[in-house]
Amino acid sequence: MITTETDIFIVGAGPVGLACAYLAELSGLKTMIIDKSEGPLQVGRADALNGRTLQLLEVADLFEELYPLGLPCNTSSIWENGKFVSRQSHWWEALEGCFHKHFLMLGQSFVEKLLNEKLDSINASVVRQTTLEDIQVTDQGCIATLSNGDIIKSDYLIGSDGSHSFVRKYFNIPFEITRPQIVWAVIDAVLDTDFSKVPEIIVFQSETSDVAWIPREGNIDRFYVRMDRKDFVIEDAMKKVNIAMAPHTVTIKELVWHSQFSVKESVAEKYLIQDRVILAGDACHIHSVNGGQGLNTGLADSFNLIWKLNMIKNHGANPNLLNAYESERKPVALSVIQSSGELVRSTKYSNTGTHAKDYVKIVENRAGNITGMGIRYSQKGIAGTRVYDFIVNNGKEKKRLYSLLNYTNFTLLYFSDQKINLEVPDFVKLIQIYPDNSQQGFWTDSKYYKDQIIVVRPDSYIESAGELSEVDFLINNLMNKYSINKHSIHS
Repeated sequence: MITTETDIFIVGAGPVGLACAYLAELSGLKTMIIDKSEGPLQVGRADALNGRTLQLLEVADLFEELYPLGLPCNTSSIWENGKFVSRQSHWWEALEGCFHKHFLMLGQSFVEKLLNEKLDSINASVVRQTTLEDIQVTDQGCIATLSNGDIIKSDYLIGSDGSHSFVRKYFNIPFEITRPQIVWAVIDAVLDTDFSKVPEIIVFQSETSDVAWIPREGNIDRFYVRMDRKDFVIEDAMKKVNIAMAPHTVTIKELVWHSQFSVKESVAEKYLIQDRVILAGDACHIHSVNGGQGLNTGLADSFNLIWKLNMIKNHGANPNLLNAYESERKPVALSVIQSSGELVRSTKYSNTGTHAKDYVKIVENRAGNITGMGIRYSQKGIAGTRVYDFIVNNGKEKKRLYSLLNYTNFTLLYFSDQKINLEVPDFVKLIQIYPDNSQQGFWTDSKYYKDQIIVVRPDSYIESAGELSEVDFLINNLMNKYSINKHSIHS
């Protein structure tokens, strides 16, 4: 038996658990992560990163390695009886302050492999083929017993162990599941077809809209096929595909992965347990895959959570800050269930018989969820919204605002050419951005945030904003909100 002490113990090394470990290590927190698997995912499961996730990856220095591997896709089209009906992408085009106005079609395995490699490189590797047997919570933290008999003592424990979460079940957290009796086949394959392939999501309109063609990275494509029964084989699914695509045909040249899933919808009653145990990802919310929100919502959980633990552990913030994780992320999960649920039901039910058109209209109406850009943590004003991305110059070198942000700290953006001599807390990075190139340093001709101060959280949401004269007020509010002592101020 070995006893190990760590800041954060993470159960489950899917993309959410791996992201939690990586972001924590990036923030100077010590982690340990276990998983029952032999290694990171190789094929299958989630298939797209939305525009907001791409921004989050940028502030964590993961974007440049992942982006070239995927296929950009921002367009959906409808086909009926072998003929083109319509094409839509305006919900992406209308986005402000966003450079990557598209999904990046990229399998979940690529995300897991990169994060796994990052953890290996800093000696924070996943302990594989190991499960959790017992958890005890004390005033000082958590004591976990593993299947190999080892004991892990940690300040916090994160349950990112999927929809069948041991952690959630251990603490008897209610997780009432709705099952709308909709069953899908999912097929990843290299295809032979006489249909002219284009890098867009295609929904086929027939008696229902039960077939969707999803472009993927490399030479593979994905089909989602609604079957509504569990006793089918892959040939049954492909028969439905060919009926929907007629008179065009498609066959599988090389099968990469296939599975079936029954739609289930649920949100955990609590995300935070005894102030020490936290649920994230599928452990606290599950829903239909329609709209591609599962991986994206889970990764957003990790980005929301870890900076709060960093503030508590490394900067003395009040531990009650963790309550904001649940209050911010649970409403998002509920809204995701609404949007994905509306989408999946529209493939089966339509008052007008125009299932595919209904589907695309719902995408338009729910674009805030689906692109990720409409997620906000306040009801009014710009506080709680994502900070916009735009061109920021450094001399003649062009950068983007998000390339200046860093997940390990808050950022105070001072948009003015006025001289500034300001003391800020040690967890805040001050960046002055001038309105033109008359001064040395960063400058922009963007009108966003002109003559304003913007305080940006580590997860690139706006903490607060104000006029230039309010800078001291904003900093004091920041210190008071997070219960930080004045000694952490520096020039």
